[in-house]
Amino acid sequence: MSRLQAGVLGASLAPKALEEVVPRAVDDLGPARERVEGDVPAGLPDILADPALLERVLVNLMANAVRHSPPEQPVLITASRHGDQVEIRVIDRGPGLPPEAHDRVFQHFQRLGDRDNHSGVGLGLALSRGLAEAMGGTLLPEETPGEG
Repeated sequence: MSRLQAGVLGASLAPKALEEVVPRAVDDLGPARERVEGDVPAGLPDILADPALLERVLVNLMANAVRHSPPEQPVLITASRHGDQVEIRVIDRGPGLPPEAHDRVFQHFQRLGDRDNHSGVGLGLALSRGLAEAMGGTLLPEETPGEG
């Protein structure tokens, strides 16, 4: 996080296929991978990303989604093409965020709604947004109607 804030984090951007990165990120979740379902269609254009950084972003987002979803509800990771961009979504079935918390959740040391003091210090989403931006991407929260 300190290298990211100092602007010295080296992102080695290269064309990469999501169908290579997403399965590795899901596998990195360990036992929580059983709660994640993927829908990443073949044939999407390669994205320009640092594979290790993108994998870290996806692991952080999926772990957060698993932590905030009901145990019986899977987390879904999808990807789709929008013009010349590829959009990756991590969709959970958690309680959602009030609109006023959409930016705050990406600040350092934020653990909105967490009651478990053993699951981190609240840097995962801040780091994820910073890494996404270092690769030229964006990371935004969005409500899923009727869900989190």
